[in-house]
Amino acid sequence: MPGRVDDRAGGPRRGVRASGRACSVGAVFVCGLTGGIAAGKSVVARRLAEHGAAVVDADVLAREVVEPGTPGLAAIVERFGRDVLLPDGRLDRAALGAVVFAEPAARRDLEAITHPAVRALSQARMREAVVDDPARVVVYDVPLLVESRGAGEFDTVVVVHAPAEARVRRLVELRGSTEEDARRRVSSQADDAARLAVADHVVDSSGELGATLRQVDELWPVLRSLAAAKDSAPTGPGDGGRS
Repeated sequence: MPGRVDDRAGGPRRGVRASGRACSVGAVFVCGLTGGIAAGKSVVARRLAEHGAAVVDADVLAREVVEPGTPGLAAIVERFGRDVLLPDGRLDRAALGAVVFAEPAARRDLEAITHPAVRALSQARMREAVVDDPARVVVYDVPLLVESRGAGEFDTVVVVHAPAEARVRRLVELRGSTEEDARRRVSSQADDAARLAVADHVVDSSGELGATLRQVDELWPVLRSLAAAKDSAPTGPGDGGRS
């Protein structure tokens, strides 16, 4: 129902992966946060940060790993040529985007370059976030969780959900996209069913902003409790230990 956080009744237990898998970043409690374009994921991430979560943004990391002088940018130039560079040596995202959106094989090549680099950097940032508070909730804000990393890497997964038509309307009305471009962007991502299938918690963002924020406020103590429980659990050889 709009305005009510859904903890997947009849599916995975609240906050626990049905597979029994845990986060791949050792003892760190990591909540995967995802949602389709224009679903309101950034609103949810900001609210969680206000509550005290450490938010690691995959999009920010994706920019960092292709900054001038990085191995990532060098690999992109080797694969796609210098036409994807701006005069100052930075990546020309528009030029690269025109190539990878038109050619699925090119997109896969780009992902093979950037995804491992983003994965390594994200894990480092997550560990840094809990140095002073091992029980801190770390939120990994990742638009393409379903398409790339998968749900099994996270202790729990929150999906911010608004129907595809609502997201198309937001792109047109709030971001100035044409309807054709908005539909193309929405359809280029995983569909709603695929995202909802991996969710432990669903924040329904189809209603008013206040309703979305109230759901996040209700979810926060649940995440805190899960993080505290993981921090107090005995660590094994595969957990990475704590310093």
